[in-house]
Amino acid sequence: MTDARQDFYQGIYLSTTDSGFSDDFTNDFKKYCNFKQMTGGGAGVLMSCVDRNLGRTVAIKQLAPDSRNDVVQRRRLLREARITAQLAHPNTVPVYEIGKDHEGNIYFAMKKVEGENLFQIFCRIAQGDQQTRDAYSLDQLLEVLVQASNALAFAHTSGVIHRDVKPENILVGFFGEVYLMDWGVAKVWGMPNEVGLEDILLSSAHDTVPGTGRRPGTPLYMSPEQVRDRPVDERTDIFSMGVVLYELLALQEPFKGRNIKETFDNILHYSPPPPSQVSQHLTVPKRLDAICARAMEKNPSDRYENMREMIQDISKFRDDSMRACSV
Repeated sequence: MTDARQDFYQGIYLSTTDSGFSDDFTNDFKKYCNFKQMTGGGAGVLMSCVDRNLGRTVAIKQLAPDSRNDVVQRRRLLREARITAQLAHPNTVPVYEIGKDHEGNIYFAMKKVEGENLFQIFCRIAQGDQQTRDAYSLDQLLEVLVQASNALAFAHTSGVIHRDVKPENILVGFFGEVYLMDWGVAKVWGMPNEVGLEDILLSSAHDTVPGTGRRPGTPLYMSPEQVRDRPVDERTDIFSMGVVLYELLALQEPFKGRNIKETFDNILHYSPPPPSQVSQHLTVPKRLDAICARAMEKNPSDRYENMREMIQDISKFRDDSMRACSV
């Protein structure tokens, strides 16, 4: 059993549910203890810790020490916390509180989710790990994609554009729960296009997966309008989700070049072959080719009009496949 699973299965006991308030009870930052760094890089640091009042492990996000006095980064952290909190949906992470620590540094506390991201799952499937392939059939992977897309559809109805959809930001929990993570570069109604191309690139400059090295995660999933640094709407998230679907089916990124410049040129001008022509680990139905192609159209007006339309097409394919198997 991995360390993460051991932490998850630590159990609930009477001693942690029925104890009274201690004499030094506090509801400020002092209630948190046993800090352990989870991830770090760029402007943010994510830590796990114990909320002594409720006896549960939570995740806390703060700015890295060299970014704590940066006015723009502080505003973005607050925005991320509030967007995530206001997007109360089964496929987004619950935010518990926002505040300042004993040194006056901003933080927000949220549910600590245990699991692995979709890119890690893709890597193991590509490496031929039979246990992973058995656990994640095509239908099960499409279910993960649909759940993450549901979070996007909900966000879009609230006027929020994620702008950084990629497998690393789709987390699958130990019991099949799915979360769309990291709303740090999201755009909301009334907000200028203040997050430019360089900012979005920097947001994932630290993305790594143990044993697989580093890859430029965000550029691979950018829409043409993001590459051109132009205003975006919900259809930019649809493009990115189409790229994720392509990778799910083909186990390769459709626009990956030898460097970022070539990748951007591919996003703008290259039309990749359908997944059915390149996939080596499964037989891809033509209907899924068509869904990929429509989601990844260069012109936003040629894509799905909204995320729900793409979800409906994937769901109809799954329903028809299930009926065909039962005949």
